[in-house]
Amino acid sequence: MNLLIVDDHEIVRKGIRAVLEGEEQVTKIEEAGELEEALKLVTIHEPPDLILIDVNLGGKNGLDLIEMCKDRQIDTKFVVLTSSSRKGDFIRAKELGVAGYILKSSNVEDILYAIKAVKRGRKFYDTQIKMEEAISERSKLLASLTERETEIFLEIGRGLTNTQIAEKLYITENTVKKHITSLLSKLGVKRRTEVALYATKIWRRKGELDE
Repeated sequence: MNLLIVDDHEIVRKGIRAVLEGEEQVTKIEEAGELEEALKLVTIHEPPDLILIDVNLGGKNGLDLIEMCKDRQIDTKFVVLTSSSRKGDFIRAKELGVAGYILKSSNVEDILYAIKAVKRGRKFYDTQIKMEEAISERSKLLASLTERETEIFLEIGRGLTNTQIAEKLYITENTVKKHITSLLSKLGVKRRTEVALYATKIWRRKGELDE
């Protein structure tokens, strides 16, 4: 497998190269420190099988290189290896069809696993990025909750039982259960415990669960 590492920091390129050179399936590694240099390498020479690319390239966006290669129908796979966990970058990368998106904070084993997975035709997205995306999507869903559903959501996050919620809100326990059923459906989860965990994580960040 031929690889191209695109990163504007030489020390990062050399570090990644040192790790990958010990892998059997890697036969050739090239480096580029800027977008124009990388584009020249993939257009003049035979395109590599895989390009590891950072989003931030000395004031330019590495995702632009991916778009240029797609426009030129250059046959190669892309794995974004970056310190950027910005949602916009991840969404654009997915829309461009990247095979992988890994944070530089990942350990070496994860990076190697991602490359091997992509080589086998699979996709690999960093777990942290996927979790943040899921939380963001559910945050949007929270806006669709009714006032009563939001109240119950908060009380679940505080650890109250259905009976305690019913007493606090002056409604029947059966009504509480109906609202929880609606919550499960809107949040795309199957169990009350998942709602509780999610409520705790989201609302404690905002200090909303403090008595």
